[in-house]
Amino acid sequence: QVQLVESGGGSVQAGGTLRLSCAASGWIDRTYCMVWFRQGSGAEREGVAGIFDGATTTYADSVKGRFTISRDNAKNTLYLEANSLKPEDTAMYYCAAQRSSRAWCASLRDPASYKYWGSGTQVTVSS
Repeated sequence: QVQLVESGGGSVQAGGTLRLSCAASGWIDRTYCMVWFRQGSGAEREGVAGIFDGATTTYADSVKGRFTISRDNAKNTLYLEANSLKPEDTAMYYCAAQRSSRAWCASLRDPASYKYWGSGTQVTVSS
């Protein structure tokens, strides 16, 4: 069984930076696609960034050039460096995992496509 625990959220002013972490435990390895999602108040859950084996990454257009996803396979930890934050980035951020191929992980999928989820960490950006 895979367990995911997010941390690192908080409240920042616009233009600020946060680094989110997602610690994975259980049977998870390089064959898992790891993804960050977010869900704002009243909004649908949307994919933010995904990574496969540290080499293949994909980003939503809304965060390209501002967010960076990375993973430390030795520590079983996923990261999201969020720079130049905007009020519209305010949301609960979740990490998700799904065993997949590299090609499958090259696109952000519907949330139902990912089997494992954390409980989220809140990011609030004030103007």
